[in-house]
Amino acid sequence: MTLQNQTPVASATPVIINPSHLHDPTPNGYSTAVITPASGRLAFISGQGGQDRTGALSPDFATQVEQAYANLAAVIDALGARLDQVVKLTVFVVDHDMSKLGVLTENVIRVFGDKFPAQTLIPVPRLAIDPMLFEVEAVALLD
Repeated sequence: MTLQNQTPVASATPVIINPSHLHDPTPNGYSTAVITPASGRLAFISGQGGQDRTGALSPDFATQVEQAYANLAAVIDALGARLDQVVKLTVFVVDHDMSKLGVLTENVIRVFGDKFPAQTLIPVPRLAIDPMLFEVEAVALLD
C-alpha cells in the first residue's frame, strides 16, 4: 500500500509512505519511508556481498549485485520470512556512478516487485575485501 499525504494507520503489515509533494522514488526502486507495526519483531541482517557459496567474487559489478541479492533472499528465507517483509535496505557501492545505479534499480525491481523498502545508497572507496564491489544490508519485519 502506498499512502499519499495521509496519516498512517495501525497495520499488521508494513505501510509504504511516498508523499506526493516529494520526488517519486519508485522509478529508482525504493520508497521514502516504511512504517512497521508496533507488535512486529525486526531482524537486522548483516551486509551481504556478492560471494558465491565458495566465497568467490566475480569481477563484474552486475554479477556481484545479483549474487548479493540472492544471498539476501537466502537469509530472509532462513528467517522464515518473505522478501516483501524487508522494510529497509542500505547498499554500499564501490566507485558509484550512474551506470551502477541502473544495475541496482533493475535488481531491486526484480527482487522486490513494486513493494520497495526504504533504501539508502552509500558510495564507498572500498569494502571489507578488495574485490568486493557491492554490499547490501537489510532490516526485515518478521511478524
